[in-house]
Amino acid sequence: MTYQETLDFLFNALPMFQRVGASAFKKDLSNTYALCEYLGQPQQKFKSIHVAGTNGKGSTSHAICSVLMESGYKVGLYTSPHLKSFTERIKINGREIPENEVVDFVAKHKPFLEKLKPSFFEMTVAMAFWYFAKEEVDIAVIEVGMGGRLDSTNVITPEVAVITNIGFDHMQFLGDTLEKIAGEKAGIIKKEVPVVISTQQEDTKEVFEKIASVQQAPIYFAQSSFQIRPLGNNIGHKRQFEALHNGLRKNITLDLLGNYQRDNLPGILQAIEVLTEKGFKISEDHISQGLSQVIKNTGLKGRWQVLGESPWIICDTGHNEDGIKYILNQINEYTYNQLFMIIGMVNDKDVSKVLSFFPKNAQYVFCQANIPRAMPAEELFVKAKEVGLEGFVTKDVNEAMEWAKKKARKEDLIFIGGSTFVVAEIKEL
Repeated sequence: MTYQETLDFLFNALPMFQRVGASAFKKDLSNTYALCEYLGQPQQKFKSIHVAGTNGKGSTSHAICSVLMESGYKVGLYTSPHLKSFTERIKINGREIPENEVVDFVAKHKPFLEKLKPSFFEMTVAMAFWYFAKEEVDIAVIEVGMGGRLDSTNVITPEVAVITNIGFDHMQFLGDTLEKIAGEKAGIIKKEVPVVISTQQEDTKEVFEKIASVQQAPIYFAQSSFQIRPLGNNIGHKRQFEALHNGLRKNITLDLLGNYQRDNLPGILQAIEVLTEKGFKISEDHISQGLSQVIKNTGLKGRWQVLGESPWIICDTGHNEDGIKYILNQINEYTYNQLFMIIGMVNDKDVSKVLSFFPKNAQYVFCQANIPRAMPAEELFVKAKEVGLEGFVTKDVNEAMEWAKKKARKEDLIFIGGSTFVVAEIKEL
């Protein structure tokens, strides 16, 4: 098989939730267990960290990975979805899995895969576990795809679990209240394994405490231990924060620019402290270096990524209610004359509610990602018009960006987002 034939097999023969939506969602872990048994239980051959949550789990996973890399460990990183290349999903010390390894995995195991018929996500998780075991990583950071309890990644027993925050997303699968969604995310809590809750929320605190108690798992509400304050003296494309912990203050430089990183930092720092208590050799210098070089070390893309200045051109993958609110608040911190918003969304979100948060005085271009799950740009245009947003349709995000660049003056701001998959198609990313 060629690499392209392998990708065709992965994307077409097996359903992929990110592309097609609900039809790809599996409600049990039987296929993942079957794959792991067939592969010789690779997930048991390396230590791991498990990261779940509605928003922030990708940034958190990459940041913890970066700190562990700076500490001298060989670190696997499994995340989803990918933005540009399938191989982004599986990395070791920031290097993507080679294409030939993807080909070898599928070619060698194709008869079993065709018999079992696992989903795209189930097979990709198994591939990651197989590759990390084969390459003998010291530890792997494993990001949950969706939910937690029934997510394919939930066959590991990690050193520590991290749950970033709980918001309204994938409600058709996870529940229509924050408590129900938290219950699904809390499914990653394992017996006697420490769990870190990054963001303390009154609606969900009791859910986590109850499940942690049943599992006899030590629970840490990170915002109680680490108080994070943004500092105004940002240097270049890096953010400055002050962390107060056990009466001591220290400054943190983070190369992730989104305001929402303030809520991710407590969980990141608490998880690192738990790992240190478990015997991992992580110094303050390792933490400082790791947090200041997340993008360089891990290749993270699309989180408040600045693509240009004069005018500002910024993209962000935030796509649900909480993510959009963070984005709009941060846009308001910039000084600009005219705001251009290039927006595309998927068809299984409560789009009208999210659109109601958007500013009425921006110029909108509505586009769509090249995936079956994308909401048609014309339909998004109609829904936007219903809540008072004015604009027009240009389906391709790059064509929309070219129009905005020609229209915008140097004191304006162009934002691109609304969907991970719209951001993924930006050529400049």
